[in-house]
Amino acid sequence: MLDEAVVSERIKSVAAGLAGKAGELTGDLVKLYEKELPQLVHDDERMVSLLSASVYQNLETGLQIFQHGIDPTRVEAPAAAMEYARRLAQRGTPVIDLIRAYYLGQTAILDYAIAETTGKIDDPILFGAMMRHLLTGTFAFIDRVSQQVVSAYQEERDRWLFNRSAVRTARVRALLDSDGSLLDIDGVDVEATEAALGYRMRGVHLGMIVWHTSDAYAGDALGALEALAVELGKRLEGDGRPLFVPRDESSAWVWLPLASAAFPDSELLDQALASSEPGVRLSLGEPGLGIQGFRHTHQQALRVHALALAAGEHCDRALTFREVGTMALMTSDLGAARLWVADTLGAMSADDSNCERLRDTLRVFLATGSSYTAAAAALTMHKNSVQYRVRKAQELLVRPITENRLDVELALNLCHRLGAAVLS
Repeated sequence: MLDEAVVSERIKSVAAGLAGKAGELTGDLVKLYEKELPQLVHDDERMVSLLSASVYQNLETGLQIFQHGIDPTRVEAPAAAMEYARRLAQRGTPVIDLIRAYYLGQTAILDYAIAETTGKIDDPILFGAMMRHLLTGTFAFIDRVSQQVVSAYQEERDRWLFNRSAVRTARVRALLDSDGSLLDIDGVDVEATEAALGYRMRGVHLGMIVWHTSDAYAGDALGALEALAVELGKRLEGDGRPLFVPRDESSAWVWLPLASAAFPDSELLDQALASSEPGVRLSLGEPGLGIQGFRHTHQQALRVHALALAAGEHCDRALTFREVGTMALMTSDLGAARLWVADTLGAMSADDSNCERLRDTLRVFLATGSSYTAAAAALTMHKNSVQYRVRKAQELLVRPITENRLDVELALNLCHRLGAAVLS
């Protein structure tokens, strides 16, 4: 029967041999990270120095476990390892990089231990027992320490994001609430604001409200919304990273920095939304230049957002001020808008399926230049059916369409966008 004391003594000998090479092993592990996780090594000198200190202290602690028979489930992560995890959190480095570094390190050290033992142990049973002991011990140590550093990472990340979000919100509110010229604001330091926000104020901005309509969204709703904003910024070939300011747990204000005042078409918006949850919605203003443009595009996006909320599930997933700006301005008073629709459309403003068919047919007919043929093609209907419905719709109007065509078109579009919110 194998004597456990013999196994422990041999393990202590291996650990002592590796402890004498701790500095060399640290250098080798940093080189390994440069190959496998270059983002951790290609950093400023302070971070690389802290990485080395973290590796060295983890090595020291792990080897002492085997040298002195310490229970690996009771050790505490070294100070340098905890601080390195916090610094990575502040920089936004993905936590998976930190976890992967620990398991790469574990594999490398086990390789060193096997190399240190090979050729010195002739008994295969003793060699196997030593390897099992090393595997069990290193796994328990890495599991214990990685839990602690990941916890420190997450706590620091939450604190950092909360503080950064608070600073961003305060700065953004100062921008939105102040009056000033195109490139500066009375009482607001634009350069300091740009530095705090990490966003250039002197360019072209596209304001956007992003939100999730489902209260039962499972997961990181804000993270999903920010990912959508970044994706849209890429598709627009924007001039930097979007400014993302959370409003609550399921909505945010966003500004996309554009290279020009070109407005995104509906196809591009649909493509960006295709990879997001069905409950995600967008409202967009018009591109604007400088501080005033920053404000105006946001105000427009807010008006469109209010319109979308009034429409509820009936509205399109993406609404733009360019498409619905006039309607958005009208619906700041929904009660008045409802009365105006009733005065304009008469009996056709009723909330029933027959009136809905008549409204949609008349809307498309007017939008296609009062062409029965074009309307029939757009509605995939027979031309005679379009003629019948247009005639019935006109009979329900309060006044002949020739007297107030613009009002009728606007009222029909309001009904199309808002449905029951403006119907009688």
